[in-house]
Amino acid sequence: MIVKAPGQALTRSEILRWLLETDADRLEELWGAADEVRRATVGDEVHLRGLIEISNHCRRRCGYCGLQAGNSRLTRYRMSAEEVLAYARLARNLGYGTVVLQSGEDPGLTERWVTNLVRHIKEETGLAVTLSLGERNPQELAAWREAGADRYLLKFETSDPELFRHIHPPLPGENSDPFQKRLGLLGTLGDLGYEVGSGIMVGIPGQTFLSVARDLELFRELDLDMIGIGPFIPHPQTELGANWANPSGTPAPPASGPRAANRPLSASDQVPNDELTTCKVVALARLVCPEANIPSTTALATIDPAGGRAHGLQRGANVVMPDLTPLQYRALYEIYPGKGLSTASPEAEQARLLALIASMGRRPGLGAGERIRRVSCAAG
Repeated sequence: MIVKAPGQALTRSEILRWLLETDADRLEELWGAADEVRRATVGDEVHLRGLIEISNHCRRRCGYCGLQAGNSRLTRYRMSAEEVLAYARLARNLGYGTVVLQSGEDPGLTERWVTNLVRHIKEETGLAVTLSLGERNPQELAAWREAGADRYLLKFETSDPELFRHIHPPLPGENSDPFQKRLGLLGTLGDLGYEVGSGIMVGIPGQTFLSVARDLELFRELDLDMIGIGPFIPHPQTELGANWANPSGTPAPPASGPRAANRPLSASDQVPNDELTTCKVVALARLVCPEANIPSTTALATIDPAGGRAHGLQRGANVVMPDLTPLQYRALYEIYPGKGLSTASPEAEQARLLALIASMGRRPGLGAGERIRRVSCAAG
């Protein structure tokens, strides 16, 4: 059986074995183990976090994101504080325990503006507040924590420093190593008392199975409270998206389909950006960090609208993030194609998710759904 006694962490070779596994019967063992650990550590509750994408302005030029500053085709928006508060109240009225405020790395969201917004949300709704606003300086992060922000999500996307530098070019005048800066900020967030979230994309061009195994080890080393895992989805207005469509550009795997000539996979192979591989990483993240809150992501549901979200929940995830972003902005938050195209009302989306949760024999979570520490992620 794959599940080990507490304190016995999966080794890198064991992680790699599961990442490279292609036998459906063997993978059922992985899915079952992840689901068993999920049930034993975080229970059968599925926590719904109301997502509000408050701005699509971004000063970064990341190689994969449609919000990147060089995308001149994107119509930009920034919600007012009154708009954000209205949708935070809606999250409370729908019974959600957390509101997630997400944006590009937007300097227009100033320290004072976000501080006041967080305070008003906490005072008026009592909800837990998760921020995902990119790399911000320690002074801003401290002010927002003091105002009442509970969690911060900052993905490192890949533990491969060279690949990270390629997809995350520094801002003009930045001299520090981009990857070490990102890890340093994750440490700062923990020191400030935030619940810390991070995560990766699966299938970035240039990403190997060995680097994904290292990603999972880094989840464990960071002892993350939240882990977000989604497939890489190419955006045509980005460097990686343009190369994806260009045969002379960066080699990339197909989004789906069988391996050529049934050649066995190796640790150095390009990781595919498909649902199966993403679910393997979700399941292994649950085994590596048993207590973490792990969402079944929107990106997973985007590449498989029929079953992606359910598969994530069946293979280790315990969180979903219904989109509360107003419809006039939702399609403009285009971090990848197909994101935000749903025109369902928040009430209709909630009903659909509650029906899915019930069909799986699970129940919606109550309250903030914070991490309950029993053993550290690092203990395995």
